Amino acid sequence: MTTRHLVDPEILPLLDFMPDISLSRDLLPQIRKDTDARFAFLGETPLQPEVKVIAGPDGPLDVYLFDPAPGTKDRPALLHIHGGGMVIGSARSMQHGPSGVASALGIPVASIDYRLAPEHPFPLPQRDCLAGLNWLFDTAPALGIDPQRIGIIGESAGGGLAAAVAQMARDLGGPKLAAQFLTYPMLDHRTGGADCPHDNPVTGEFVWTRDLNHFGWSALQGDYALDDDRIGWFSPSRAASLAGLPPAWIATGSLDLFFDEDIDYARRLVAAGVPVELHSYPGAIHGFNAIADSALARAFNRDLLGAIARMLRIAG
Repeated sequence: MTTRHLVDPEILPLLDFMPDISLSRDLLPQIRKDTDARFAFLGETPLQPEVKVIAGPDGPLDVYLFDPAPGTKDRPALLHIHGGGMVIGSARSMQHGPSGVASALGIPVASIDYRLAPEHPFPLPQRDCLAGLNWLFDTAPALGIDPQRIGIIGESAGGGLAAAVAQMARDLGGPKLAAQFLTYPMLDHRTGGADCPHDNPVTGEFVWTRDLNHFGWSALQGDYALDDDRIGWFSPSRAASLAGLPPAWIATGSLDLFFDEDIDYARRLVAAGVPVELHSYPGAIHGFNAIADSALARAFNRDLLGAIARMLRIAG
């Protein structure tokens, strides 16, 4: 059975732009190159970044800082974490998202270039992202940022890492986030596998499939045995408690592989007393907002930018 007939017609061109791929350790180097080239095809970003080199847990890391108004004081800001299934992508190649948000809202957005699995399995990518968050808080005064209005944002694997970093900051007594903005986040390592808690016949056919998901999570897991209290840092859906996390905005598509885990995470957040704004876009597959002129992408951008402005208290 195919679900192509359920895909919003305006989104169908994405199926050609994002061709079917298989992932393996042998194929990863070429797939990473192809992915970088695909994003380069998008052309110039609204804002050009300043690349900051920060101290990471095991050496220097790059942060791509998009600041539309350097020298301005008392501003909210975002730490951005890019997607790519934990195994592909980079802050260098995937600049359009954070650049667009910074330009549209007039706030600084810092995108962390974390290390990728399988070369760098759990907890290394998470530790890199937490280092980026700590840096943003530590340098907030120098950057004209209000540390009470810093949020975290990410899409796909980046959304999952953003959720993980929010848990890490809570558990370790780290920076207090004002909000988390999770776009079709990758939250549950069981999805698509033998232990998947969901049985949805219409999700995950396109762009990011069950096989790709299994590879990404396996690459990230490395030799981690899922046997300690860090399991929520690895797979946010597995956290024993979601209490005390920052308010969340979550978006997903009705045909996205992550639809069920995202809905379930939102439900658990609400049950834990965390304010949640939840959106599901009908006929939307993973990465649907890449078709920027579609009605769904326009609705998504309106919802996301509106939520950021409201939750980080950006003056209208």
